[in-house]
Amino acid sequence: MSYPKRSAALASVAALAGSAVLMAAPAARAEVVSVNYQCKTPIGDKSAVSPIDIAGVKSGGGYKITMSWQKGVSSSPVDLGKGAMNPSATIKLGGADSGTMNVTGPANQATVPANTPIKINDLTGTYSPKKTGKVTFTPGVLTIKALGTTTTCTPTNSPGAALTLDVTAASGSSGGGTRSDGDSGSGAALPQTGPADSAIALGTLGGTVLLAGAAGTLWLTRRNQAARARR
Repeated sequence: MSYPKRSAALASVAALAGSAVLMAAPAARAEVVSVNYQCKTPIGDKSAVSPIDIAGVKSGGGYKITMSWQKGVSSSPVDLGKGAMNPSATIKLGGADSGTMNVTGPANQATVPANTPIKINDLTGTYSPKKTGKVTFTPGVLTIKALGTTTTCTPTNSPGAALTLDVTAASGSSGGGTRSDGDSGSGAALPQTGPADSAIALGTLGGTVLLAGAAGTLWLTRRNQAARARR
């Protein structure tokens, strides 16, 4: 094999290998993070540590986000009957996006005995990306409403992101003013609307009228010349 052909073959192999790496690159990365909660309860401050994981699944134009607790948090001095406790939480967004999203879940399906850690059911919510890129999801504030009281549990150990998703905004925008179609302004111009179009339309109409007038004059001139010839 000649040197040029060998170089071309090696380049092709390298390109294919690079494509394989890109195809194998994960669109999501999840890990369990340990969250140290400080809870403000009706009977005083309490603390609890729970491993938490967050999962994301593509759903329509957005992503279904599920937040799960592996251990119970807080407790109640009295039994919480079925349906007495309603949990919700926030998830902090980072990376290509910012702010928070809310996740909610069903009330407790069984009685929670007094003075036992409260196990939180999985909480879910829908995330609709407004920007394209890698977005991180970090556990935020947990809120538990039960028997007319509210308990707020706030992470104090700055847990890392439990989920990283490579998302695409519905509009395809990257949020930074860069167009997703890769057009940098060169190439064919986009159609214009407004007064410029009106001027072009009027100019075209005027040209048509002018041509029609010239044709009429020519026809009349030829007709007059024919009449004189017959005389």
